[in-house]
Amino acid sequence: MAKIKSAYFCQNCGKESAKWLGKCPNCNEWNTFVEEIVQKKDSKTKILHGDSFKKNTKPHHINEIKPLENRRYKLSNNEFNRVLGGGIVVGSLTLIGGEPGIGKSTLLLDIALNSNLKVLYVSGEESEEQIKMRADRIKHTESNCFLLTETNTQYIFQHAKNLSPDLLIIDSIQTLQTPAIESSPGSISQVRECTAEMMRYAKETGIPIILIGHITKDGTIAGPKVLEHMVDTVLQFEGDRNHLYRLLRSIKNRFGSTNELGIYEMTAEGLKEVENPSEIMITHNNGELSGIAIAVTMEGTRPLLIEIQALASTAAYGTPQRSATGFDLRRLNMLLAVLEKKCGFRIGQKDVFLNITGGIKVDDPSIDLAVVCAILSSNVDLGIDSKTCFAAEVGLSGEIRPVPRIEHRISEAEKLGYKRIFISKHNKGIVQDKHKIQLIFVEKVEDVLKELFS
Repeated sequence: MAKIKSAYFCQNCGKESAKWLGKCPNCNEWNTFVEEIVQKKDSKTKILHGDSFKKNTKPHHINEIKPLENRRYKLSNNEFNRVLGGGIVVGSLTLIGGEPGIGKSTLLLDIALNSNLKVLYVSGEESEEQIKMRADRIKHTESNCFLLTETNTQYIFQHAKNLSPDLLIIDSIQTLQTPAIESSPGSISQVRECTAEMMRYAKETGIPIILIGHITKDGTIAGPKVLEHMVDTVLQFEGDRNHLYRLLRSIKNRFGSTNELGIYEMTAEGLKEVENPSEIMITHNNGELSGIAIAVTMEGTRPLLIEIQALASTAAYGTPQRSATGFDLRRLNMLLAVLEKKCGFRIGQKDVFLNITGGIKVDDPSIDLAVVCAILSSNVDLGIDSKTCFAAEVGLSGEIRPVPRIEHRISEAEKLGYKRIFISKHNKGIVQDKHKIQLIFVEKVEDVLKELFS
């Protein structure tokens, strides 16, 4: 007969304890331990020694092992394929997380409806009628998509065995439950065990599985941290509800790069892929407005032009304010200190507000020079030529440092019709004759200012 016992699990990090604790010793969070029933099968552990140790596996020399061929399914969504590294790998387990209402279910339903694959879409949160209403809003051709509203993992595996789909989508992992664990759905032990069952099923059958995961108030995926270690790929779907654009980032990818970015636009007909995000993220103004500079950044292998907006004004309440949207505030304070110390601009008593348009967040240091120029443009109230862009990092001594993949950045700016680009003098091997755009090599911040505002 199976033994049933209870244990206490931290709902934040998943630490197990035999008794209730007010503070988790692992993550230092308070009042996160919840009692859960854990069922363990009767089994006697056998320790084998010497000649009695027999196992089918044996060590192999690394040169004898054949490399694994990652066969991929090309999905209808090119942005999704880009983030995954060229398509979804057969037998892989992918976890996608994001805030409520950001569009996770809409994105995966669009993939299920428009891909030339037999897809089983399992929902534990919505009825079939609700999913059908969303599907009617999404433009799709003749699809081979099957809907299933079920939360029991064993029933899901039984239906999948009868249907033999090419792709399995679970919405969401927090709603599933397995008979092996007697705790409620969404608990630490249930999420961990259900994910382990999905992993075993994907590897044994070769069917790729995509899991939708809820997130906590801190923005991390709900459940134990081991959940992200178990899966092959972790994707983060993010964006501002006040903006139309959504970003799909890869946090972990065993079959590709983690630097790729997919961009979508939320419309009444669902999520629409943005093939050329540089054009939609830049305001096309006829006149030259002060405080605006164009930066060339890189998201993975994709060059991207973004608009930097800055406002510098006299502090009205004595203490200057510093505010940044989409940019690291500490790096903004560092750049302001460089302008104050090395360039002689008195910005210490001024309010400085910085915004990256489109609702995206950028941590690429190559936009430093554009940030500095936008701030100084607002400070002196002089506009920057709308056909000028920047791609360089600013050091603490005021020097202009080179950035990687400069050829890709120059080509993207040239393709979009920009006339000149400011880059570091230390970028090697850049020939002006190869490009129609004018390359302006600068070494110090002062050189940039003389060229712009002389």
